[in-house]
Amino acid sequence: MKNSVYMNRELSWLKFNERVLEEAESQTVPLCERLSFASIYQTNLDEFFMVRVGSLVDQLLVSKDIRDNKTKMTPKEQISAILSQVAKLNRRKDSVYSDLMEQIEEYGIKLVNFRKIDKKGTEYLERYFDSEIAPLISPTVVGKRQPFPFLRNREIYAVVVLQRKNGKEKLGLIPCGGSVFPRLIEVPGQDGTYMLSEELILHFIPKAFPGYFVKAKSLIRVTRNADIDADALYDEDLDYREFMVEVIKKRKRLAPVRLELSRELDGDIVDTLCDYLGVNKKYVFRGECPLDLSFVFQIQDMLRNIPELFYEKRVPQKSAQFQSEMPILQQIEEKDKLLSYPFESIRPFLNMLREAANDDSVVSIKMTLYRVARQSKVVEALIEAAENGKEVLVLVELKARFDEENNIEWSRRLENAGCHVIYGLDGYKVHSKLCLITRKKEGQVEYITQIGTGNYNEKTARLYTDLSVMTCNPQIGQEAAAVFQALAMGEVVEETETLLVAPKCLQNQVLDMIDEEIAHARNGEPAYVGVKINSLTDKRIMDRLIDASQAGVKIEMVVRGICCLVPGVEGMTENIRIISIVGRFLEHSRIYIFGTGEREKIYIASADFMTRNTIRRVEVAAPILDGDLKKRLKEMFHAMLNDNQQARELLNTGEYVRIRNDKTPLNSQELFYEQAYEQNLPKERS
Repeated sequence: MKNSVYMNRELSWLKFNERVLEEAESQTVPLCERLSFASIYQTNLDEFFMVRVGSLVDQLLVSKDIRDNKTKMTPKEQISAILSQVAKLNRRKDSVYSDLMEQIEEYGIKLVNFRKIDKKGTEYLERYFDSEIAPLISPTVVGKRQPFPFLRNREIYAVVVLQRKNGKEKLGLIPCGGSVFPRLIEVPGQDGTYMLSEELILHFIPKAFPGYFVKAKSLIRVTRNADIDADALYDEDLDYREFMVEVIKKRKRLAPVRLELSRELDGDIVDTLCDYLGVNKKYVFRGECPLDLSFVFQIQDMLRNIPELFYEKRVPQKSAQFQSEMPILQQIEEKDKLLSYPFESIRPFLNMLREAANDDSVVSIKMTLYRVARQSKVVEALIEAAENGKEVLVLVELKARFDEENNIEWSRRLENAGCHVIYGLDGYKVHSKLCLITRKKEGQVEYITQIGTGNYNEKTARLYTDLSVMTCNPQIGQEAAAVFQALAMGEVVEETETLLVAPKCLQNQVLDMIDEEIAHARNGEPAYVGVKINSLTDKRIMDRLIDASQAGVKIEMVVRGICCLVPGVEGMTENIRIISIVGRFLEHSRIYIFGTGEREKIYIASADFMTRNTIRRVEVAAPILDGDLKKRLKEMFHAMLNDNQQARELLNTGEYVRIRNDKTPLNSQELFYEQAYEQNLPKERS
């Protein structure tokens, strides 16, 4: 019976990416921002194929009987449904891209092909090809002595079918990627008119293969499987960091899971390409828009002087909770603090680290790092602390997917500065956002603990909505210390009283708190669960939420992305309401609320309600104990629930619909920014 209220994880993710595509289609979004959403849709889909489709393809090789534990779909059924849905979404992407570029032309920027330029422009571009591009490209003819070359993941290649006078055919290939020539090439005599470099190469490709007749041609792009289990491959006799370097190299050469074409090619040619690449023909997609939309950000830069094409400029504001003339550590000792990104600046947290690095009373700084900025002020502060003689323990998660190389480099720099660096645990990723500063004052040990929902990354703190609490609560500090002690020993925390710490002490405690609400509801008392997360896939938690709904518990959820639970199903989930907010900033914060009135508990967390978070990672959720901060979080949560501009509601049909009502327009992200700006306005004198 419960199967009827579940949605397949992969198909739910595609619904999320559809909501991203809707932002590209939306007339209410400024034109250049719509271009961004089209590009985000594309890069999201790239990663989906690399990770999720790659995983399903791997499952097919293991067993055809593996089934999704919620909808009971086999890998084959899931792949079939995915490919069908992606084909539909891509047609919408092609359509919206064409529409957007038409509108961009009205502002003096035009992207053309050779059908849209005159003879003079064509002659110039031919000379440009001969002098600037031809010397830098590397044409390959596939033959007995020239094997089919390795195609790099997500790079564009020009492929041609070449024919000799004797009728024999061969394939020719030219890489079109790299940074040796610009992606956008200006057409002379036509201000603001550009051509993509790969289209220029494809047009003049006969010149790269003299002696052949070009029978057919297209641009192609391969997406490779990136789903590689580092723990399963690890040999404990190897240095783990150097092992991860090799894993990254191996991942770059994994089998393709998608082939994209810019033009129609005969079936025989596509079959030949698929044979060379080892990819099934059903994974071949042909599209009308460019195979890589990253160039749209260059177009945006050309149009920055036209404000109407962009969102109103927003800058993270100074938090009203902090006084600039007082030390940060002292202010946290006086009262718990909460930062809300990107509406408030990350600066107080960075200042806290710098203060700790130079404070004589600070004995140690311990921190978990999952994703950090390329030029990380966080890491610089930790290095400064180590150079000042502090004990600095840093867990750098080398398995943070697609950030491994950055993390490897930072781990080396931290070690060179004298920090004690550890790399995570066997079988678990460390995804927690935890920082512990230990001080010794007048013979007493004191803790300053920071727990966040997002990474220690100054760049994403301006783009993602996240929360960060800083407290001197001794019990939270002691449990944070226990987490770091366990990590240093290669272990996980087995028991907690205040923090929720996965993999052993988060899922079970969430279930217990839902059970508590069920008991109150059955006694005829008010009962409530409120959750703000990025994804919901944990079947144990979902089953318990269904039980809670059936018992009469009111459940409200803000789930940005994947949501495998269908609300509003009579007799099952009719007391559950679920919305998704997709807007200017990426919703990334996690809030858990259990209970009402005096027994209400509120947490912020690094964990979504996904099995990978609740039982396969080290995650930390922290209780919000300060009354003012609890009130603020509740107000934020209810503002999101009442968003009628960027929110979509999940219906019992499994479809999402935009929330539109007669209430005052409320965009929760804009509201939080307005509040942050208002806090910094000069106070009127009475």
